[in-house]
Amino acid sequence: QVKLVESGGGLEQAGGSLRLSCVASGLTFNYYSMGWFRQAPGQEREFVASVGRSGGWTKYVDSVKGRFTISRDNARKSVYLQMDNLKAEDSALYFCAADRTILTVLNTSPEDYEYWGQGTQVTVSS
Repeated sequence: QVKLVESGGGLEQAGGSLRLSCVASGLTFNYYSMGWFRQAPGQEREFVASVGRSGGWTKYVDSVKGRFTISRDNARKSVYLQMDNLKAEDSALYFCAADRTILTVLNTSPEDYEYWGQGTQVTVSS
């Protein structure tokens, strides 16, 4: 019933930019904090960024601070990840996820998120 669909991934050169989008359906979107995670082949799924239900707070993994910006548009039931100054180590499959718990700002583990999209591939070349 609940569906999250990511888009916007692709191949980009180091130093370039991509904007990822995630559109949700089947849930009351503004009840959920939203997060972005990424997973490279052979690696664990990694927290990237999250945003509160009304966009009042954001959180980022240290490696993307100053380069990535998470935002949401509750009217469009969408969450975005603006990725600037891309690096090769940003290459991964990127997932959006939804969490209805109260203290989502503290949650960086994939286990804390209830719903997941299928992912969109980001590949950064040098």
